[in-house]
Amino acid sequence: MSRIQELIKEKCPNGVQYKNYGDVFLIKTGKGITTKEAFSDGLYPIISGGTTPMGYYNQYNRNENTVTVSRVGANAGFVSFIKEKFYLNDKCFSIVPVVNYANRLLPKFVFHYTKNIEKDIMKLQSEGGVPTINTQKVSNLLIPIPPLEVQEEIVRILDKFGELEAELEAELEAELEARKQQYELLRRKLLNKNGNIKISEYFTRLKGTCITARKMKEIEVKNGDVRIFAGGQTKVDTNEDFIPKKDIIKVPSVLVQSRGLINFIYYDKPFSFKNEMWAYTCNNPITVKYLYYYLKDNIDYFRMIGGQMGSMPQISLTVTENFNIFLPNIEEQMRIVNILDKFENLVNILDEGIPAEIELRKKQYEYYRNKLLDFRRLSDENYEI
Repeated sequence: MSRIQELIKEKCPNGVQYKNYGDVFLIKTGKGITTKEAFSDGLYPIISGGTTPMGYYNQYNRNENTVTVSRVGANAGFVSFIKEKFYLNDKCFSIVPVVNYANRLLPKFVFHYTKNIEKDIMKLQSEGGVPTINTQKVSNLLIPIPPLEVQEEIVRILDKFGELEAELEAELEAELEARKQQYELLRRKLLNKNGNIKISEYFTRLKGTCITARKMKEIEVKNGDVRIFAGGQTKVDTNEDFIPKKDIIKVPSVLVQSRGLINFIYYDKPFSFKNEMWAYTCNNPITVKYLYYYLKDNIDYFRMIGGQMGSMPQISLTVTENFNIFLPNIEEQMRIVNILDKFENLVNILDEGIPAEIELRKKQYEYYRNKLLDFRRLSDENYEI
């Protein structure tokens, strides 16, 4: 029998009392403050409607070890535990035990239980307009009041579990970052040579298709045979029948994302793209892949140029057309591409696998948290943990 089971059997064998949040907590919204009033070097964090502090202030209106819930905006319902004194904005509310329950509820237990029902709180968002959570609705939620010894053991277990999860996440992200840096250093070593030929002199420029973001959504087909790229991470799959055949590219190419986040994409399956961008290809797939790696190695240069064009980073066609790349013989190109392909594949595997592993750990944590915080009520007859 585990320690928590022993405590429950000893301290509350018949179950625990449940109370409305409104009966045991003072649920109070903070006082409005704007970003103009915040300081970057203030003494106390300003907790508002987001998931991170909106700034700092030289006064505080809440004490340390307090549970907060975002009240307004896309993150309405997000639960936090603030360990230091802080300033609570009016887009958030705090949950503090009233006097009669101050010695019966541990702040960290209140946090873990409230975090466990975070999804239920988010469902209380008002419909239409800006998402908002009414504190009265939160007042009607129920919370168990187990003995303090039980609360202490639950807090100990969940805090430890959270620490292990955070450590694992940090280790995995550090591993990914190390591999990315190793990959970039290797790429720089292999490609760090001044250009000897203009892109426009050796590669064929390809045009995209005239399409809007709305149209892309309308013609999206899951697992379609043609991919359409737009800016940033935006892309959809569709079928060939939905776009002009002349706009479908069926040769390995390097796509130039020329607005917003300047970037280059290598793609060797049928695709198209918004016609504000362009792509390059040639008659040798190895050389196309080599061009991709060379451009990626110089991404900082292109983003620097793009950042000089105003509020929206963008590069013009002439920037890539006149860019010189170093083009060695085909045997050397093949050697470089083979090496970099292996490293890029490794980084991509880590990039996809690490978030999945972190998500799995979070689900395990949530599962055990839910088990630990699922108490039998005093009125129930059968109880198992």
